Amino acid sequence: MLPPRHRAVFISDVHLGSRHCHAAELADFLARLRCGQLYLVGDIVDFWWMAQRRAAWGAGQHRAVEALHALAAAGTELVYVPGNHDRPVRRYCGLVLPAMQVRRRAIHETADGRRLLVVHGDDYDAVTHFSGLQERFGDWLYYRILTGNRLTNAARRRLGLRYWSLADWIKRRSSAAERYIARFVQAGLDDARRRGLDGIVCGHIHRAGLFERDGLVYANDGDWVESLTAMVEESDGGLRLLTHGGEVLATLAPREPWRLPIGRVA
Repeated sequence: MLPPRHRAVFISDVHLGSRHCHAAELADFLARLRCGQLYLVGDIVDFWWMAQRRAAWGAGQHRAVEALHALAAAGTELVYVPGNHDRPVRRYCGLVLPAMQVRRRAIHETADGRRLLVVHGDDYDAVTHFSGLQERFGDWLYYRILTGNRLTNAARRRLGLRYWSLADWIKRRSSAAERYIARFVQAGLDDARRRGLDGIVCGHIHRAGLFERDGLVYANDGDWVESLTAMVEESDGGLRLLTHGGEVLATLAPREPWRLPIGRVA
């Protein structure tokens, strides 16, 4: 039996080429995927890591790229919205390439009529980031945590245990991390509101989330170094946040027909 076909799928923060990318899990997820549109919401290839450190590129990374090619060949429309770690791709924004479109930002209209801003999220760094030594120490500490996350899950696999994010567990116990994430969420929602849109789909902060606040949708598709998640839109416009194994973490039901703007049909 074929897996269900999603209307659209959103993934980001894959960080192909970095040591902490879970490329094999992504390749397995993409191999099972059937969708009309696939949005690559930034930091897909980690050019920053590869320029600073030794690139990590093996069988999993090759399989992930091949799976993307297979989706395009099967008729999936690919839309690439580059982030800060794949910033060089932004020079191609506005181009419609044979296999994909490249956009600085996009507006996705769901089947139920909601118009969502699709952007990586690094545009909000000026609002959300710490500065100076505190930020540099945070970056150093984060990569040490990711190393611990990788080693922990290597041990769990040998014991037959499922994936568990040590990095997310630590961050959720940090008041500074939680304040940073709260500022990021609000900055994204404020941007969508200023543009007259119904919400935002983003990545960047490596914290998956799906909820509605003050009438606006906040959808963060997560990442493939910590949470291993993706956002999907179903045929009725409903949104779901999924793990790499297909477990549903959160849902947003389709908008009721009476809430649609006049003249717009779901």
